[in-house]
Amino acid sequence: MIKDPVLSAVTFLMIPFIILFGLYIQFHGDYTPGGGFQAGIIIASGIILYSMLFDIPTTLKAIPCSIIKFTNVLGILTYGGAGIITVLFGQNFLSYSILSADSRTGQKLGIFLVELGVLLTVSSSMLIIYINFARKKKQ
Repeated sequence: MIKDPVLSAVTFLMIPFIILFGLYIQFHGDYTPGGGFQAGIIIASGIILYSMLFDIPTTLKAIPCSIIKFTNVLGILTYGGAGIITVLFGQNFLSYSILSADSRTGQKLGIFLVELGVLLTVSSSMLIIYINFARKKKQ
């Protein structure tokens, strides 16, 4: 926990902007460098900063472990599901052009789904790793 009141106030004000920046990286990942992995790390770092500001039990009240684990599985299913859908439509795995009537729109949709799956998986995996290490440190 951060004890200094000035540092706590500044940190508390930074957390929403860190998460917002992660979302910006996610939504502009197919236009600029960045995407799901970078956004997942940035969003996880905002939540980790929150847990450093308060503590692990408070963080787990805001985001329970079951939600973090569900997000991890949902990310993997989103990534894999984007590929499986293309196979079910008779195309190659992750051949996005089949996802829409317009080939370009289908590719953008497919890339977005894959990047969203990566974001969910990376952010939840980083949180699981951090929470497990933080809990062991206290024991």
